Amino acid sequence: MTARKPYIRSMQGWWLKNTYYKKYMVREATSIFAAIYALILLEGLMALASGEAAWSDWLDSMRSPLLVIFHLIALAAAVYHTITWFAVAPKVTPIIIIGKQKVPAVAITAAQYVVAVILYITLLWMALS
Repeated sequence: MTARKPYIRSMQGWWLKNTYYKKYMVREATSIFAAIYALILLEGLMALASGEAAWSDWLDSMRSPLLVIFHLIALAAAVYHTITWFAVAPKVTPIIIIGKQKVPAVAITAAQYVVAVILYITLLWMALS
């Protein structure tokens, strides 16, 4: 009789086999850009607290092509994360009942987009005033 050979499941790249997992992992990876962006903003806040010269230097560094490209990538990552999170939210939200009817998933997603657009317009208005 031969010795039994145990099955060892390969774990490397397990998430690449399923589209749902790929989207999930990409969405979670967008948090890396959010964390780096938060550190950049924290550095800017420290420069602002350090005085006008430090603030001017920080603003000048923000104009470098590398950081402009990073900001565009971070913006794309944030938009992707927002869109995918809005799509998932109705699935993870407890059932909402208004009157005697369940609120449809489309209404939940649409409400999120409406609130997001209102916030974006408000922030844009504040930034441009």
